[in-house]
Amino acid sequence: GGMVTMASSPAATGAMTIQYKTINIKTGPGITVWEITSHIREMLEESGVKNGFVNVISRHTTTALTINEYEGRLRDDMREFFAKLAPPSHPYLHNVIHERPNPGEDTERVVANGWDISDPKVLEAWRNQEPINAHSHLLSMMLGNSETIPVADGKMMIGQWQNVLFLDLDGDRERTVGVQIVGIQ
Repeated sequence: GGMVTMASSPAATGAMTIQYKTINIKTGPGITVWEITSHIREMLEESGVKNGFVNVISRHTTTALTINEYEGRLRDDMREFFAKLAPPSHPYLHNVIHERPNPGEDTERVVANGWDISDPKVLEAWRNQEPINAHSHLLSMMLGNSETIPVADGKMMIGQWQNVLFLDLDGDRERTVGVQIVGIQ
């Protein structure tokens, strides 16, 4: 048998604030892992929020966020594990670029994003810029794209060895992480 105990902070009072900031990261090739806890701590301190939460969101479909230990050998294990979990060489349908986009919704999304693919030259340009990266999308779905961290007494309530990690699963790119700080100053 174990035992559960509970503790709480006193009720917070003060001005409510909501702030949105970004972290920009230039990643390297392949799967890269970035510790962003220090950036978030700095933003939290600048915000003056004492009690509330921080919501962190990756703004890309081939990236992820997680909370875990940031240690060199573990990062190597992550890359090896992810390659086994979603092998880049698998024949994913998403990677058959010459058959994309599908008619209907897929084509509408491409057009809505500024590609007039009714023009064969534009369609070819769109296909040429599309990476072979289905494995990265699948890993992103499994890992998740956001984390919410409670804030008490001006500090993120994460464990001693926990860090907020940003993972680029399809680098070498410019990436953006959104950070929303909500709470009472």
